[in-house]
Amino acid sequence: MTPPAIRRRTHLAGLAAGLATLSSLGARAQPAADTTDAGLAVALAGPQRSPANRARDAARHPAQTLQFFGVQSTHTVLELSPGGGWYTEILAPWLRERGRLAVAHFARDDAEDYRRRGRASFEAKLAASPAVYDRVIVGTLLNPGDGARLPDLPLAPGSVDRVLTFRNVHNWLEDGRLDPLLRASFALLRPGGVLGVVDHRAAPGTPLAQQIRTGYIAEDLMAERAQAAGFVPDGRSEVNANPRDTRDHPHGVWSLPPTLRGRDVGREAMLAIGESDRFTHRYRKPG
Repeated sequence: MTPPAIRRRTHLAGLAAGLATLSSLGARAQPAADTTDAGLAVALAGPQRSPANRARDAARHPAQTLQFFGVQSTHTVLELSPGGGWYTEILAPWLRERGRLAVAHFARDDAEDYRRRGRASFEAKLAASPAVYDRVIVGTLLNPGDGARLPDLPLAPGSVDRVLTFRNVHNWLEDGRLDPLLRASFALLRPGGVLGVVDHRAAPGTPLAQQIRTGYIAEDLMAERAQAAGFVPDGRSEVNANPRDTRDHPHGVWSLPPTLRGRDVGREAMLAIGESDRFTHRYRKPG
């Protein structure tokens, strides 16, 4: 096994190379904001957030992340692949009165059972708390052959201020949705609008097959795909970085919390690492 000191040096060297690659593409490294909008602070502390989700704040830094993406309470925001609704719990009450939140989830009739169950569970969550979620617009993720239109979402091209997605690019890369979703996001955003992406970070030079297998995505791949869809790199933040993550786990990123796929095998070591090392990118639609 590689000694910890060498692993740390390797991680930092790889991180530096990845950041240099992003800089060459025109991205600007920026610190996370250190102030929190009053309405966002209320949403973060609200009773609609489950204790389990609130416990993840220290790893996911929602206030700093959303401020880095420039989200405002008056914005129209589209969240892609909200999963169980970790960020939806924050965005829905924050945007409810002055903005608008739409989400694109898996189809109700998706071929995969776990995706159908995920959509049903998400909708049940929203239906159980109408005072928080009654204004959330729920639509469907497009499939690779759907062109650049997200089904069931009454959003006109050029009407969205922010498109956000958290820890989903690795899934889309595997199932062929990444490029269509980037094109759809570009079409929906207004000129000057922002795409915000957080995902598990692979070391520079990681082969594509390994990225798909482990769930860790190379920053330069994300930047290249975003630019191919028309976006301009507009910034990156290290707010969600975790230098303890060596990325060499037996079950890929799913070895780590909150999944802990190895169950009791190496559990304490995985808990000591915490959640994955993540990149946080911001892309802008020119105009």
